[in-house]
Amino acid sequence: MKKVVGLGDMLISLSPKGYLRIMQAHSFDIFYTGAEANVCVSLSQFGIPTKYVTRLPDNEVGKTAIGTLRRFGIDTDNIAVGGDRIGLLYLEKGAAQRPSKVIYDRKNSAMCEAKPEDFNWDNVFNDAQWLHFTGITPALSPTVRQVVEAACQEAKKRGITVSCDLNYRKNLWTTEEAKSVMSKLLQYVDVLIANEEDAEKVLGIKASNTDVNSGRLDLDGYIEVADKISKTYGIPRVATTLRKSISASDNVWSAMLYHDGKAYSSKKYDIHIVNRVGGGDSFAAGLIYGIISGFDDQKTLEFATAASCLKHSIEFDFNLVTADEVMSLVNGNASGRVQR
Repeated sequence: MKKVVGLGDMLISLSPKGYLRIMQAHSFDIFYTGAEANVCVSLSQFGIPTKYVTRLPDNEVGKTAIGTLRRFGIDTDNIAVGGDRIGLLYLEKGAAQRPSKVIYDRKNSAMCEAKPEDFNWDNVFNDAQWLHFTGITPALSPTVRQVVEAACQEAKKRGITVSCDLNYRKNLWTTEEAKSVMSKLLQYVDVLIANEEDAEKVLGIKASNTDVNSGRLDLDGYIEVADKISKTYGIPRVATTLRKSISASDNVWSAMLYHDGKAYSSKKYDIHIVNRVGGGDSFAAGLIYGIISGFDDQKTLEFATAASCLKHSIEFDFNLVTADEVMSLVNGNASGRVQR
């Protein structure tokens, strides 16, 4: 089976123990993460071969990041070596009515300084069937935008499917910058994931009768958004996750998939959150898995939604569940009873 390629930036995640605030912390849990890396790990757990493309410094920290990926069976042969540092992410987990908080320290990281010539695209794509990237990656720097565009062009030349999760990050760029860059990149995209903030902030398309802060979500409004995105940018599949936040600890989770003029909605899950970071990445991995596996649209959506539901129960950012565990939830086994 050919591989799924993830292109992005890898970071070190530092989290206070449990639900401590950063100002209370005297130590941190250390974990390696990155949106596209999360997708690769999830797919590898499902049995899909993957490779990760990034740029990391030639030191013990960079080597440990590579070792972490290899532990989960990810091909790291096309990781470029260079630069002085890996970016940092500080995560303060929320609880009840206190939201989670993320602080980035990633300026001048190795990947932020990457250029298209750092990568051998023939080697990257010689055994690939899919390329996945997020809106986080081109937001890092002008040269990284060139890297992403070059990757998309090389992928399309080879008939490789391209997926993108818009993943707007206000701390990385303005809405004007995001729209200018992402509108250009969307011409290469076959599968797009965009939640309510992404669609509005990046593409200027807002779901009607929806207010995520108050928890009011209108499915018809999201279908309209997906239809407009699909027709405007020529993207066959557009998906969105639908998160109704009761509090930082409890959410109602579902999703919608729009494909060639028809909309599909998933079942809803009431979830008590252990860690929500990586929830969107696990959804993306589920979509990719379903499409590659030849599932119909409804089954693909249910698999992706169930996979991301399970991710909310797992510490740190990798979704360490198997395809069988996801299908068990899809098929209605949601009791959480001990498996003996």
